[in-house]
Amino acid sequence: MTNEQTNNPLHGVTLEMLLTRLVDQYGWDELGRRIPIKCFTNDPSIKSSLKFLRRTPWARKKVEELYLKAFGRID
Repeated sequence: MTNEQTNNPLHGVTLEMLLTRLVDQYGWDELGRRIPIKCFTNDPSIKSSLKFLRRTPWARKKVEELYLKAFGRID
């Protein structure tokens, strides 16, 4: 179990931290262009986006992939 988390670049990064950093980096408009989902394009907020991402694994995966692409590994 320890090795699994050691190799996980998102270990210790909450979804809220991840989303907040992406919004700070790109803004809602650009985030909505990169990942075209309504929670980013239609009256976006951290709270509503978190609710959607927690219930939608495919969308969460896209957000996590963008985060890793933008910020790389967290050491």
